[in-house]
Amino acid sequence: MTKNRSLRIAFGVTLLVLVALIVAFNVVNLTEAFGSGPPYYDRTTNMDKWSNPLPVLAAVDALGVFAIAAFFYFLKRRR
Repeated sequence: MTKNRSLRIAFGVTLLVLVALIVAFNVVNLTEAFGSGPPYYDRTTNMDKWSNPLPVLAAVDALGVFAIAAFFYFLKRRR
């Protein structure tokens, strides 16, 4: 029983770290793409070098949501 509990705690901590990494990834990419300053200047200069980060961020967020949902599914199923 304690092994299962410690395993759940380890997975929970891992998911918290995963969420923190996903949030940091989103913030960095959104700030770089839409923030003021070089090289994008709010997407008005250097438009040939600009690429929309939203599809990649959506895919990363979807994988994170899937991992969290799978964790809660298996947690509920174990009980």
